[in-house]
Amino acid sequence: MAGLVTQFDGLALKTRGAPFETLMRAVVGQQISVVAADTVWRRLCLVVDPSRPASVLDVEPLLLRQAGLSARKVEYVRDLADSFFSGRIDPALFAQQDDESIIGELIAVRGIGRWSAEMFLIFNLERPDVWPVDDIGLQKAVAKLYNHGVRLPLAELRAMGERWRPWRTVACWYLWRSLDAVAVVY
Repeated sequence: MAGLVTQFDGLALKTRGAPFETLMRAVVGQQISVVAADTVWRRLCLVVDPSRPASVLDVEPLLLRQAGLSARKVEYVRDLADSFFSGRIDPALFAQQDDESIIGELIAVRGIGRWSAEMFLIFNLERPDVWPVDDIGLQKAVAKLYNHGVRLPLAELRAMGERWRPWRTVACWYLWRSLDAVAVVY
């Protein structure tokens, strides 16, 4: 880890966008390449304002489909927009909530799973102690740097993360950088 810190000295985690926009980006990018996700996102921004949940609810679902969302992802972004618009999700309360409470709230939205919620904690709320063991990049980096290229079982990966508590997000970020020097921003 010390070598990674030295290698990427001066770089840091960056966040982009408001909570709704960050989560909508996560849904848009699920199970497609980064290039495809960026293309769909640009098209989507032509028909909705990603900072306003109401704009997603106001537009016809067909326009969301024409922007490149699958029928299922249209359902997901509309449920997400409704959750913010109705107040079921209130980002103003996140500062008082612990990570698991926020994860529980977010995974109640269709299309948001634990991984997406953890990415939200890392990239939007910049929580310092998130260790997303389901993340393929984290699994690969730990295998490469600490286990001769062999992926650890999730229980062992969880246990390994304890060495970096309460800064597991920072450790994760450096581990991701070991695989790709270009930082992802959600």
